[in-house]
Order: sequence, then structure tokens, then C-alpha cells
Amino acid sequence: MSAAAVFLLSLFAGSTAAFGQDRATLPVVQNYSLPATSIPATAATGQLTSVQAVLRATIDGQAVPMPPALPRVAVPLLSPHDGPVLTMQGVPAMIPPMPGSTYASGTALAALVDANSDGVLDEEANCLATAVYFESKGEPLEGQLAVAQVVINRAHSGRFPPTMCGVIKQHKQFSFVRAGAFPYVNQGCAAWRKARAIARIATRNLVAALPADVLWYHADYVAPRWRSALFKVQQIGAHIFYRA
Repeated sequence: MSAAAVFLLSLFAGSTAAFGQDRATLPVVQNYSLPATSIPATAATGQLTSVQAVLRATIDGQAVPMPPALPRVAVPLLSPHDGPVLTMQGVPAMIPPMPGSTYASGTALAALVDANSDGVLDEEANCLATAVYFESKGEPLEGQLAVAQVVINRAHSGRFPPTMCGVIKQHKQFSFVRAGAFPYVNQGCAAWRKARAIARIATRNLVAALPADVLWYHADYVAPRWRSALFKVQQIGAHIFYRA
């Protein structure tokens, strides 16, 4: 047995004169020599368990074995055919975008719009589609998605009402809302079809247009005073987006 092992046994068993005086106050560890025949093998591998292997290697003066690395698990993105994610108080549970892979652009977003243009919207998604329609119809799809995401971001922020309908109908926040009511929507037009698809894409978080802390925007032909207290993130189409 190595000198290190002898020292460890003396330390824990209290068998030397130097440590004998502390035996009245310290617990005595019995059978710490751990003979190989007393250590059971695991049923699956026939090897020592990780704790036993570390203890045996320490006593024998060997290198301490390291546990195997945990496998990496890829998290797939939601597809256009997945159902809506779970909601709390009418607000979709947003999944953080995977860097470099989920931000919306051009052809990919157009394909998602085509794949999500049909189907019935619930009340919350219908409110969101209405906001997209009146705030950004005629804008590029990326701009329409950004408007939708600002609404969702606000609902999650704790600084605004906790539902999408509540955010949109909040007093003096969206100019198209009149006394808490929405204007008439031509539901047979292509712009409404796109707005519905954008609302479904945004609530399912299939792709992202903006970071989750972007809560404000305005058209580029106006210059509201409140913008001076915020940080400009980017301009998409005719809208400029801000974070605090």
C-alpha cells in the first residue's frame, strides 16, 4: 500500500498516536481499507460505481476517473404544422430564438405565411391579426411580423396588460382602436389573409423578427418625443423599433 493510502487510513481511522487524542470527539470510520471483494459491481456494466471508483482510486494513489460527459440534445424548432404552444392568460409562451437560425427573412417567411394562412384564429390571435392588418398592411412580411412581436413582447413584459387583446386595446396605444373597438376588416382581401398568417406564426414563435425586450415602434414619417428616452434597435419597412 502506498504512503498516501497509509496516511488516509490513519487520518480517518484514528489509529496513530498523533490522532488518537481526537477519537473522543471525532467519529471512527470502520473498514475504510475497502477490499476489492467487498465492492459490488453494477449490474449494467460490471464496473465500480462512480463514487466507489473515485474512493478506490484515491486510496490506491491512482488518477481519479472522470464521469462521462452528458450528451448534447438538439431542440427542434416548431414546424408550421405544430399546434399552438401553451398559453398563460391568453399570451403564448415564447421560446427564445436560437441564434442565427430563427430570425425571419425573405423567402422562408413567405413560405411560412403560405403554410399558415388557413384555419380559425382564437380571440387573442384574432386581436393580433387585426393589429397587424391596420398597423402594417402593405409593409414587408418582416415588418408585419415585427409589429406582431412587439404586441407579444408587451404582453410578456409586465409593463403592459397581460393579454394581446389588452395590449392592443390599451388607451391611446394604437391609433386605429376607437373607444376599445376595432374598425371593420375586409376579411376577403389578401392583406387580411397575410395578417392572419403572421399572427399565427408569431403566436407559435415559428420565427422571430425582434428581441424580446423591444416594446415600442413608430412610423418613420413621425417623430414622437418619447423616442428620445429609448434606444433604437432597427428600422424594418416604414417602422422604427425601440427598446428601453
